[in-house]
Amino acid sequence: MPSLDGQVAIITGAARGQGEAEARLFAAEGAKVVITDLREDRGRGVAAEIGDAARFIRHDVSREADWKHVVDETLATFGRIDILINNAAISGSTKLEATEPEDYDRVYRVNQFGVYLGMRAVLDTMKAAGGGCIINISSVAGTKGTSTLFPYAAAKWAVRGMTKAAALELARYKIRVNAIVPGVIETEMLNDTPQRMADVLLQTTPLRRRGMVEEIAGAALYLASPAAGFVTGIDLTVDGGMSL
Repeated sequence: MPSLDGQVAIITGAARGQGEAEARLFAAEGAKVVITDLREDRGRGVAAEIGDAARFIRHDVSREADWKHVVDETLATFGRIDILINNAAISGSTKLEATEPEDYDRVYRVNQFGVYLGMRAVLDTMKAAGGGCIINISSVAGTKGTSTLFPYAAAKWAVRGMTKAAALELARYKIRVNAIVPGVIETEMLNDTPQRMADVLLQTTPLRRRGMVEEIAGAALYLASPAAGFVTGIDLTVDGGMSL
């Protein structure tokens, strides 16, 4: 039997990259998936390729009203919400001195505030159902000092902290909250990183290669599956040894 048979997952930022890989894998494992993104054409295309098990909803994760719409539409379409993957993120490759307040706010609102809104949006539904699973995507940049990714690193550090705080708070409701900490992953977002920086990051990865989106999707599948039923509040690091 597929490991997610009958489950319903909301996956943000799923029109491409890690989110798309997660949506495809979760659907293959028996889940219904709600793909959300601002990239409407690509998101609808991914949902169409997956078929009846998928639905696309245009979604700005930094807007509370959009989250309400996503939750309402998911419940209307599939009747439940078992899994939330807060995957949506934008890059922020700047140093502190070069980061203007508006730049910092833009990264914060998607990469950190959006995660907060997402967890808050599904809370009542998961509580009423007697449990659920929330997976927040952090980054290896959120585990150590990273001078050239100031706003991005700040938000990804915060995601790890929010994950642990929420895991403690929500355990009483049987809602598990975990984080995945990817390293250098082969995605389109990586193209927004200066080549020199990308080369340095690769050189500091002991396995000497970039990770693949399917490897992050596999980690998410584990955390969402019954195999991780006793797992909450962890950072599941998938970085080729980069954080060692």
